Amino acid sequence: MSTQTPNQPGTRTADEARVIPLRPAAARPPQRPAVKEPLWRDLVGDVLRRERQAQERTLKDVAEAARISMPYLSEVERGRKEASSEVLAAAAQALGLSLADLLGRAQGELIRLTSRSAPRGRTTTSTAAPYNGLCLAA
Repeated sequence: MSTQTPNQPGTRTADEARVIPLRPAAARPPQRPAVKEPLWRDLVGDVLRRERQAQERTLKDVAEAARISMPYLSEVERGRKEASSEVLAAAAQALGLSLADLLGRAQGELIRLTSRSAPRGRTTTSTAAPYNGLCLAA
């Protein structure tokens, strides 16, 4: 026990001195680094860029067809801007896609990327919706 009074800084009471951790630090399992999940804006931008390039179209051409600025479309494609649903729909339509097509492709990319990095033993079917649809929340 300490000879100092509990009111002095740096002192511990007899009760505090008897506290034993539940698990010693050496016996604690190492924490896994958190898996960084992809951002939705990156996935959508990648889909837009791949589709535009597959059609061999320029940023300028698609931006004009979608009636959005070329620099803004570029930033959306690079995942730097979080585009509104109206902008995404316009860009998708300019590429001959529906908004559902665009988001469905982004969802497929998300599933592909996250299933590759999911810890072993984790099942995605138990937490997934009972239907194979697209679900967005605002």
